[in-house]
Amino acid sequence: MTKLALFDLDDTLMDHRGAVSRGILRHVDATGAFPLPDREHSVALWHELEDRHYHRYLSKELTFAGQRRARAHDFAAAHGVTLSAFEADAWFDTYFESYRDAWELFDDALPCLDRLADAGIRVGVITNGEADYQRVKLERTGLNDRFEHVIASGAVGFAKPDPRIFEHACALFGIDPADALYVGDRLLTDAAGAASAGLTGIWLNRFGADVVVGGIGHGETSEDPAELAKAAGVRTITTLDEL
Repeated sequence: MTKLALFDLDDTLMDHRGAVSRGILRHVDATGAFPLPDREHSVALWHELEDRHYHRYLSKELTFAGQRRARAHDFAAAHGVTLSAFEADAWFDTYFESYRDAWELFDDALPCLDRLADAGIRVGVITNGEADYQRVKLERTGLNDRFEHVIASGAVGFAKPDPRIFEHACALFGIDPADALYVGDRLLTDAAGAASAGLTGIWLNRFGADVVVGGIGHGETSEDPAELAKAAGVRTITTLDEL
């Protein structure tokens, strides 16, 4: 019987991707730093740079501040603008205000947490990132009192899909991994990582992904996600209402 439900935060409970898209467009429009002749392409580039450099941070190639600087520098360079390290830091800080103002929960997040609470199932969060940074998200979206424990990779020293972070979370709750589940939007990083640690891994495929983006060392693969999920022994849902 499931006693513990653990969640990813970004793009599982909170619409991180939507906030990134809205935030970068608002930021560039407000600053007028450079034109965006193809706004859709620029948004896609910003997402790609986030994924690339954030994984460099998770693999400890870059610091947390360094991955932010790299994202700003590369985005500006792609639009014909060269930023110094100081300018890139300032540019990202201003962008972050627009991104933060766009934070929203998915509509199914709170109802799901309410139903789990009513069923007596304990809940927590495992997130790849810095603890203080992720807690600000929880506070601003009204989730700060919803979880017994919030486990952040920056605090424990290893990141998803490393099974140790899932094992560490279960140990904090005093729950056997076999009695726990983990829900996340990334098949390899979240669901398969959790399954490798003995939890029930659940892939939240909200957008019908046909390309799976993994975590450290995984990159992208065009393999059939359904076959990958089956091979990893994980379950797939398309909304938290199905949980």
